[in-house]
Amino acid sequence: MYTALRLQKKLRREMRRGEVAVTVVDPQSYMTYQPFLPEAAAGNLEPRHVVAPLRKVLGRCRIVNGFVTRIDHATKRLTVRPAGAGTDGAAEREFGYDMLVVAAGSISRTLPIPGLAECGIGFKTVEEAIFLRNHVLHQLDIAAANPGDERIRRRALTFVFVGAGFAGVEAMAELEDMARDACRWYPTIDAREMRWMMVEATDRILPEVGPEMGRWTAAALRGRGIEVKLKTLLKSAEKRHIVLSDGDEFEAGTLVWTAGVKPHPVLQASDLPLDEKGRLKATAELTVEGVEDAYTAGDNAAVPDLSGKGEFTAPNAQHAVRQARRLGDNIAADVRGKPRRPYKHAYVGSVASLGLHKGVANVYGLQLRGLPAWFMHRTYHLSRMPTVNRKFRITMDWTLAFFFRREIVSLAELERPREEFELAAGRATENVTA
Repeated sequence: MYTALRLQKKLRREMRRGEVAVTVVDPQSYMTYQPFLPEAAAGNLEPRHVVAPLRKVLGRCRIVNGFVTRIDHATKRLTVRPAGAGTDGAAEREFGYDMLVVAAGSISRTLPIPGLAECGIGFKTVEEAIFLRNHVLHQLDIAAANPGDERIRRRALTFVFVGAGFAGVEAMAELEDMARDACRWYPTIDAREMRWMMVEATDRILPEVGPEMGRWTAAALRGRGIEVKLKTLLKSAEKRHIVLSDGDEFEAGTLVWTAGVKPHPVLQASDLPLDEKGRLKATAELTVEGVEDAYTAGDNAAVPDLSGKGEFTAPNAQHAVRQARRLGDNIAADVRGKPRRPYKHAYVGSVASLGLHKGVANVYGLQLRGLPAWFMHRTYHLSRMPTVNRKFRITMDWTLAFFFRREIVSLAELERPREEFELAAGRATENVTA
């Protein structure tokens, strides 16, 4: 989206004259600003405010909603499965192009752990974030509705997060904060009954903020009663029975998987060069290595890090947004026959939210914690959110939160919108009473 937005600005005269056309293919009609997903899950932000509608933002581009299933760059053809293919029988389509930008991003990297696919949930989309919010609140409903069944209550009030990167730590911290706040409206539930657990295979959490701040974050989470298990693996999750490598076994009503990402699998269905991790081989100018008229950026690209901090740039929003702008400039330069410029950005640091008024930050070597870090987190990401419209709406959400307590309503029925109608029509499903 950011690359297309840049091209709209840089090539507006050529687009107006009909010399250049920009087509964006994406399964969704919006772009999700992922750093705000934890706040959306906790109810601090309206879900629609953390996404940018493509048709509004990219007014001079052509938007095609669908999945790219094949990239044949030798013939410069794309195969796309358009929206409606699954429900309305729409046929796959082919698109020709002159220049290709591959910015498909990444998906969750899962492991063949028994039970994970059946009961785990990721945290990369706004749909997953809202599902988790409803699910966590519904677990409180289950516990409150079964005061005499200790096994059901213990299972419902146990929440496990696997992976201690930004997504895992922020999601768990925000949801734990929300659930603890919600407990005041559940007289039969003591917040101390809840069991929140972070499971991490390595010996540290939040490696992006540095060892010292990582240790402080772990201590802060433990101070809130959250169990942080380092050097620990999830061995099994069959029927929500959790088995860990340290020998701990228990039942959990919630299992969230945030243990890393991998490049989008569509890259495997292309004739473009990939590295050993499945990423596109990229140059510092954000072109695909050894290929003409193909460009790439973001999580699906192995972009050389010219700042000297590492071999390749980290797969995060800080680099992706900046790469997109440089990529747009380089494509515009190619269209006009001008030289490209390499992408170079020194990593300035990281900020993370740990719940309402709590955070951790390491920016330009300045280490902050608590309220100042939380404020910096919000300020930084608000400045990066696309469109003035979304910035204003997010600011209003935060302003209203100062005067009113957050909502604790669980809309779990959103996952089964036709159940009530089917019941009325005499087609009761098996899980009506679940």
